[in-house]
Amino acid sequence: MDPIYSKISSNKRRTFFLFFLYALLFGGIGLLIGEFMGEPILGIILAAVIFVILFLVSYFGGQGVVTSMAGAREVSKQEEPFLYNTVEGLSFAAGKPMPKIYIIETEIPNAFAAGRNPDHAIIAVTRGLMKRLNRQELEGVIAHEMAHINNYDVLLATVAIVLAGTIVFISAIARRSLFFGRIGGGRRNNQGQIILLVILIVVAILAPIFAQLLKFAISRQREYLADATAADFTGYPEGLASALEKITEQQVENSPIDNQALAGLYIVNPALGARSGRKAAALFSSHPPSEDRVRRLRAM
Repeated sequence: MDPIYSKISSNKRRTFFLFFLYALLFGGIGLLIGEFMGEPILGIILAAVIFVILFLVSYFGGQGVVTSMAGAREVSKQEEPFLYNTVEGLSFAAGKPMPKIYIIETEIPNAFAAGRNPDHAIIAVTRGLMKRLNRQELEGVIAHEMAHINNYDVLLATVAIVLAGTIVFISAIARRSLFFGRIGGGRRNNQGQIILLVILIVVAILAPIFAQLLKFAISRQREYLADATAADFTGYPEGLASALEKITEQQVENSPIDNQALAGLYIVNPALGARSGRKAAALFSSHPPSEDRVRRLRAM
């Protein structure tokens, strides 16, 4: 098996294992909240119901939500023939369904992919990206986004975002319950209640941190893999490397595409851009430093 695709398969297995641990953590929070309410089963059921609802919404409606949040609009071949032909050619060469194409009307260059599988996917690029990249650079970016779609990275990233958001939501409920003294009672003795209280406080504090770390771990590893997959597919790593340099240099804070919820989907984090190489900034970024990505591509 090709080393790139072997790493992709391995990464998928690790991701599902992380999701399993995440599910255990989620259930544990529901159980602890239920214990303090005197209804442990009810706590688990409520946590499961919230999780399932958010998961289904993100799975079937996530693509529309993402494009709406990004301010993207679908375009036809007649409107954007150059972009359409580029995506069409790469899709044909890869033997994959052609994703729908969206444009974001901003001069800041960037791009992202969304969708639950290759048959239901979109690629969105900004107007600035089309203006600043040459054909080979644009092909590198499109190939990168197609890699995310074909590797189901976009689906997994969406699920990770939902899981993280749900954990944060449940943890917030727990902290508020503690603050207002709405939990307590039940069948536990005082010593047992104190132990559960301590556990709940620890979980409520650590869960959001764990959620954020999970998003970082998934998106960072998959960015490297998508870069490598794109370079392997186009046969020209320099195209994507040069594109990453141009895109990174043009990112500015508080730009029209600077949306924290969507930052992990873009090819370069819009919130950091040229500052992504700084250690303090990169530590909290959903992406690896652009310098590292470019260096790896040029070493291929």
